[in-house]
Amino acid sequence: MTQKLHIFVTGTSRGIGESILAAFDGHRAIGHSTAGGGGRIAADLAEPGVAQGLWDEALERLEGRIDVLVNNAGVFEAAPIDSADWTAQWERTLRINLIAAAELSRLAVLHFRARDGGGATPQSSTLRGPRGGRIVNVASRAAYRGDSPDHWHYAASKAGMVAMTKTIARAYAGEGIYAFTVCPGFTVTGMVEDYLDSRGGVAALGELPIGRPATTAEIAETVRWLAIDAPASATGCAIDVNGASFVR
Repeated sequence: MTQKLHIFVTGTSRGIGESILAAFDGHRAIGHSTAGGGGRIAADLAEPGVAQGLWDEALERLEGRIDVLVNNAGVFEAAPIDSADWTAQWERTLRINLIAAAELSRLAVLHFRARDGGGATPQSSTLRGPRGGRIVNVASRAAYRGDSPDHWHYAASKAGMVAMTKTIARAYAGEGIYAFTVCPGFTVTGMVEDYLDSRGGVAALGELPIGRPATTAEIAETVRWLAIDAPASATGCAIDVNGASFVR
């Protein structure tokens, strides 16, 4: 039987994040959302400096041990090229989608290294559990194919997430710290439905060889597998879950 893991997931108020949290049934998983509620930790990732407090609260709720971090929180907001607040939209999207994920990943790596048999931080003698841990980052096919003219910033943030994850994987695999990326395409979530409605519905999706968008359950199952069952040799991988709408 798989060991009961302690798992922290960001961006779990709806859609993919809500499904990811549910996919960890049988483990001890807690979520985050901007508003909180439903047992989720409240934190606005658009605000600089919130990652440390968010991590500390997650760690406290999970009795001082986190085995898996899933960075799912993100925004998909338009920034038309002629917009007066174009730069501000870039800064907001990068802050939420990439910088907050980087800050939490850093804290996760430090925590994983400080476990029994790990690094020599002041807290190392108090941490329990197996050495190492896992980080799963939810990016997008936009990291590889780009996105619409209004979403340069979104594509850039997700490409940065993929590169960051590969770097973490290469740097810390020898310490039992593994990192993975999931790259969804269009997925049936409120965020995507709003986008499609503004552009004429499902026809806006273009080519979908499987004939439909992905479901949140399909993305969640991929995240669950990487977080729990994937072999160590898979560290650094980026798995596409987009119905072959983009292949590489």
